[in-house]
Amino acid sequence: MSQIHAMSDDQVAGELKKMTAFIRQEALEKAKEIQIKADEEFAIEKSKLVRQETTSIDSQYEKKFKQASMSQQITRSTLANKTRLKVLTARQELLDDLFDKASKKLQSYAEDKDKYQDICKKLILEGLYALNEEKVQVRARKVDYNVVKKSIEDAKEDYKTNAKKGVAVELDEGNPLPEGSSGGVSIVGGNGKIDINNTFDERLKLLESDALPMVRTTLFGKNENRRFYD
Repeated sequence: MSQIHAMSDDQVAGELKKMTAFIRQEALEKAKEIQIKADEEFAIEKSKLVRQETTSIDSQYEKKFKQASMSQQITRSTLANKTRLKVLTARQELLDDLFDKASKKLQSYAEDKDKYQDICKKLILEGLYALNEEKVQVRARKVDYNVVKKSIEDAKEDYKTNAKKGVAVELDEGNPLPEGSSGGVSIVGGNGKIDINNTFDERLKLLESDALPMVRTTLFGKNENRRFYD
């Protein structure tokens, strides 16, 4: 039979030391393993947070950049519109002044009686040809009655010569043209239903409407943005 020998105190102490060292070594290795894993998880979480923050910052920057770009575009558009409006206003004021001066100059034509009589004759004659009626009326300013009466007689003679027929023309003194007008005449036919307005003011309005594009081009140059012309 085998005999069991009791361990001495030194042997026991040695075994305990070995066990303690083993346990300590295991604990150190486990702690190191835990630390490595913790570091890895920290690095992963840190990287994730950095990406999230970077994405957030990029998103905010892009949003602010878009807002700034939009604000800049709006500002440019507003300034461009204001500038364009100022230019258009200045141009319109210049055109208004131009036609206002033309209107005042028209009034001076009535001062030269002989020239004015000839002008009125031609305006009356134009109306006679257009109406082609046997009897018409002519309206004028009261201040022009004497001149227009002579113009009527001259127009009747020319009409008879050119149209090979006579026409009765009377001055409608019951319906004078406004004294504040520039001059000219109005020829009425069709039993009062047809009125050919050959006054200076009306002629200027027609000129302003018809010649305005040409006047604009002459004063301000060709509009590069315009693609179609009448």
